[in-house]
Amino acid sequence: MPPPIPVELEPHSPDWLDAAAREAQRLAEALGPQLVAVHHIGSTAIPGILAKPILDLIPEVRSLAGFDACQPVLLQLGYEWWGEYGMAGRRYATLTDGATEQRCIQLHVFETGSPHIERHLAFRDFLRAHPEKARAYEAVKLQSRDQHPENSHAYSDAKSAWIVATEAEAISFYRRG
Repeated sequence: MPPPIPVELEPHSPDWLDAAAREAQRLAEALGPQLVAVHHIGSTAIPGILAKPILDLIPEVRSLAGFDACQPVLLQLGYEWWGEYGMAGRRYATLTDGATEQRCIQLHVFETGSPHIERHLAFRDFLRAHPEKARAYEAVKLQSRDQHPENSHAYSDAKSAWIVATEAEAISFYRRG
């Protein structure tokens, strides 16, 4: 299990989109045909709100078994492998910036067809399309950070009720898309 890290929220940076695209390309070159797509999710994918400066990416793969065989490739790219990390059907890996020693990327790998892909994309797209909901989420993030400034795990847990309460509306919006 990756250790909790301090929670630092920063204003949105347009550099995050470019960094996500660069990492998606690096993953595509390394994983080849096993990779279907790389989706940029999380707060760094939502312009206008504060975010931890850590990119959340969903590499969508053809099969988890095939992806598991790629673990050495991921390790060569500098990722730490955490397995399912509490969520059946997921593979989780983190990348730490060698210069700063700060976590900079989190991969949430799912097989094509996983409902978790739709859930994450729906939440992202819903907040992008509804700035008032994005601001409400930002307020929850700030409150959670203030409650748990040194523990990213507790911070995530504190936000989860709001996220779950918003997901049904987000999925409905996404499916109407």
